[in-house]
Amino acid sequence: MTLQDDERMIRVAIEAARAATDADVPVGAVVFDADGVEVSRAVNSREAMSDPTAHAEIMALREAARVYGDGWRLEGTTLAVTLEPCTMCAGALVLARVSRVVFGAWEPKTGAVGSLWDVVRDRRLTHRPQVRGGVLEDECAGILEDFFRERR
Repeated sequence: MTLQDDERMIRVAIEAARAATDADVPVGAVVFDADGVEVSRAVNSREAMSDPTAHAEIMALREAARVYGDGWRLEGTTLAVTLEPCTMCAGALVLARVSRVVFGAWEPKTGAVGSLWDVVRDRRLTHRPQVRGGVLEDECAGILEDFFRERR
């Protein structure tokens, strides 16, 4: 995939993030198939669902697993997300066998796809997706900065 393809996917994730409720941190995640067709999209829903695992990535992976593949294997897919995945989400996308992960803003406090940790490229794992980070980084970071500025 080209940088232009990845930018298009992140723009869709940004669109999803902007649809988040006021209570949840606006992170959007979208799963695309090998042809770049959207399979599922989700936003952070921890507050809305009272569920600590309801990160945008987890919700998008769950929905994609319902409509794609054999129930849980998401081989050939790309997960596009506005914020670098945490350890839980990085582990989930590895276990789901997502082929690529593309993200916008880096997360130096909890990021697990290159910032604080690099879960997805651990050589001990049997599956390691391709990664492209920092795609439309400023726009993705801006959504989060606006959200937290309004709460201070």
